[in-house]
Formats: sequence, structure tokens, C-alpha cells
Amino acid sequence: MPLPSRTARDAPSFSRSILLGGAIAVLALAGCAGGNARARAPRVPVTVAKAERRAVPFTLTSTGTVEPVETAAVGSQVGGVVTRVAFREGQEVRQGDVLFQLDPRPLRAVYDRAAATLAKDRAQESAARNDAERARRLFEQNVISQADWDQRRSAWESLAATVRADSAVAASAGLDLAYASIRAPISGRSGRLMVHAGDYVKAGTTDPLVTINQVRPVRVRFTVPEQSVPLVQRYRRGRPSVEIRQTVSDSTDLSGGLVFVDNAVDAATGTLLLKGEFANRDGQLVPGQMVDVRLVLYVEAGATVVPAPAVTNGQQGSYVYVMNADSTVTPRPVAIERTVDDLAVVARGIKPGEIVVTDGQLRLSPGSRVVVRRGMQPAS
Repeated sequence: MPLPSRTARDAPSFSRSILLGGAIAVLALAGCAGGNARARAPRVPVTVAKAERRAVPFTLTSTGTVEPVETAAVGSQVGGVVTRVAFREGQEVRQGDVLFQLDPRPLRAVYDRAAATLAKDRAQESAARNDAERARRLFEQNVISQADWDQRRSAWESLAATVRADSAVAASAGLDLAYASIRAPISGRSGRLMVHAGDYVKAGTTDPLVTINQVRPVRVRFTVPEQSVPLVQRYRRGRPSVEIRQTVSDSTDLSGGLVFVDNAVDAATGTLLLKGEFANRDGQLVPGQMVDVRLVLYVEAGATVVPAPAVTNGQQGSYVYVMNADSTVTPRPVAIERTVDDLAVVARGIKPGEIVVTDGQLRLSPGSRVVVRRGMQPAS
């Protein structure tokens, strides 16, 4: 039986079927080629870390200056020649220790003269008192006149006043003699010595003979910007801690407590002055030294953190590359609350336990296959 012949009306439909089949075949081949290309693409070496949940402090950072709790510029209250220096420069001294000895002989002579004058006037005052007592009895017996009694009483009162004045002069001379031994007013570390044995010291000069700084404990003064004042006021009752680091390369923090918050913001700088106190038992901190300061206002428990290098900032915001179970990576938008040292606190976008890329992100794209360059790094 003869096959029906194709009419001219059926020819276009047949051509379209052939073209559609060819296109499907080409796409299938292209898909296979793309899949093979992705499979053959080299893996990108990366470093990874695991997101963790931990307690993270909330801190304010600043630069501070070490200062002594107390400082005393030791001077002399009397003049004289220095006969002895009883300490060495930089030595620790205690309150009351003799630091300098002045020649006491001129001062002792003044004191002896004042004491002798006082003794003479006391003897005269005693005689005048006895004479006045006798005159009082005679006046009561109408033996002497009122004028005689008044005269002897006045003489006694005058000599009594003289004795009181002499006592003050003798006491002042005694103090001057005691001041010939210049003592430490506070305990602390002595500074540079400004006089030596044989030098003449003027009385009441403003130039210190030596300066003593109390450095155990020691304080660090620092400032926070005006915008942070509400936070400081809110958490200061919780006794915030103050941590300092002496140099950028130093990995050891010294911990102390917040002991002073100024009562006004400095209008010139727009900052608030604070002070932290540190035991400084080993004497590491020296007055005038610059240190890095962290004021720890509170500690946030259970915060999700990732290493700060894992976070990349793009046009759409912050994101991290998350490593999947099949060694591919997926970019994930994240909200970063803050950074603390080398950690980023994640508000949302990452869960604890997920693995993020910390190095090699520039060579990655969505779906890239990776190989871990070295062992898993912790979050800090």
C-alpha cells in the first residue's frame, strides 16, 4: 500500500521539528560540557574557621597616660648646707624616712637662745606673780592702795604675756631645728636628685630637691567621647574593669578597676576624663607612659563570633563565604554588631558550628569548590 505523500502544507511543520530536536541536542551537549568544566576546575585553597558561641566583652577603646596616685615635690622649709643625702636616686622610700640632712648647728643655736630667753622670762613671771599675790592680800587688808595693787597685777600680766610669746618663738625654733632633717612626706619611688652634699638650700624655694611618685598602685587617665558618656553612666555602678596594653606588639593585658569619672565633659575636646587604678606590684608602669586602654563596660554572654577577616564588605553589605558539606562555598549576608580585637560579633546570618572562609575569598565565586589549606582555625 503506497505511503501518503507529504503535502506542501506539512513541510514547515516537519522543518520546525528537526530544528527543535537539534537545539535540544546542542543544549544537552553544552550542559554536559559545562558540568565537565566545573568538575575539572581546580579547587581554590582557603583557610577556614568555625563560628562559635562565647562570652564577648563590650569595650570602649582609648589611649591613656600613666600617672602616680600621689606625687610630692620635696623642698626645704629652712635654709642650710646639705651635709648628707640619705638615699639613692630611684630608690624606694617610705613615709618619714630621712632624705636630706642640713647642717643643724645654726638652727640649734637659735633654738638654744630662744629656750634661754623663755626660761629667764618664766622666772621673772613667777616672781611677779608672787608679788601680785602678796599685793592682793595687803590690798584686802587696806595696807596698800588700789593703785599699788593695780600696778603689781599689771606687771605680772605683762610678764605672763611675754612668756607666752617666748614659748611661741622657742617652739618655732624647735620646728626649724627638726626641719634640718628633711623627711619623705609620702611613700614611693624617688626621682632625679637635684642637690648633693655641700650644696646650699634656700628656705621655702619652689625648686624641689627631689620628686617622689607613689607608683604602687598607679593610675591611668584616659578619655571617652561625649557620645559614649550615657554608656559609661549606665554601667559604672557595675564596677567596670579597665584593661591596658603597654605596646601594640605586647600580648599581655594588665587589668584594673575604674576609680574615677569626671563630673563634666571637657567643652574644648568634647571628652570625659576617666581613671583606672592598677596594683603595679612589679613596677612595669611608669608615670608619663602611654598605653592602650580598653574600658570593659559589660560582658555579653553567648554571642556568635567569627574571625574578623572572614567578613567581606560589598555593595550589598557585609557577607561571608560559608563552606558546604560538598566543599563548595556560598556567600551569606551577615549583620555585624561590632568587632572586638580579631573577632566579629554576628547579630544574624550565621549559626554556631558553621564553617566560614577566613582567607582566599578574593578567588571565590558562588559555587566554587575549595580545599582547606591547613587545619581548621579556631574563632580567635
